Amino acid sequence: MIVDTASFDLRQTPTLQAVTSSDQQLVAEDLQKRLAEAVEEAVAQPDVGKADEEYQAAETTFREFQQAARALNAHAKELREQIASSSGQVLEKLIGAAACGAKPEYGRLADLGALEQREKLAAKAIERVVEHLTPLALVARLRAESHAHLMRARALEAAAQQRAERVLSQLRDAVSDEIVLPVDLSKGVAGALMNHAAELKRLAREAAENAARIEKTYMETNREK
Repeated sequence: MIVDTASFDLRQTPTLQAVTSSDQQLVAEDLQKRLAEAVEEAVAQPDVGKADEEYQAAETTFREFQQAARALNAHAKELREQIASSSGQVLEKLIGAAACGAKPEYGRLADLGALEQREKLAAKAIERVVEHLTPLALVARLRAESHAHLMRARALEAAAQQRAERVLSQLRDAVSDEIVLPVDLSKGVAGALMNHAAELKRLAREAAENAARIEKTYMETNREK
């Protein structure tokens, strides 16, 4: 720690600020480096890792349902095009046979019926994925995200508390000399960790609120059916 005492006069400056360097840019860079190291160490806790894994699993499930919806929509579109083409061919044969006075031809009717049945099943699958599986997966993902943010926030708060206690322990000798020694931890690594934790808690609340809103809408929609 370096204290700039070049022009120090207790009558003029009763408050001292100890910093690692008089260069503010270097101080800021050092703070960011120490903060990154502290965050990396804090989030390496097993419970944080488990929460992150659960969130990633929920995210993967949600993305898979989104992909399923896109694939099913493409398949249903293809089936509709095939139905339109097959239906047109059947109609042309019926009209042609009627024009010639021949017996109506329904040779491709079975194929047309099979296509229509597939299209109905695809539509039901799309409905299930879009109206049920995807919103429920989104709720699960948001709640897992909220939990992951909270676990990280708690780990950072614990790390900040440990750093603060260590700093205060190191200042005991100075306190014993001066009786009272104000310390502002908000500008150091501990304070930065607490600010980071507060932001994570905000994100956790936001994710939880979105999950509750989506679940409420889902329940109300399906209650009416």
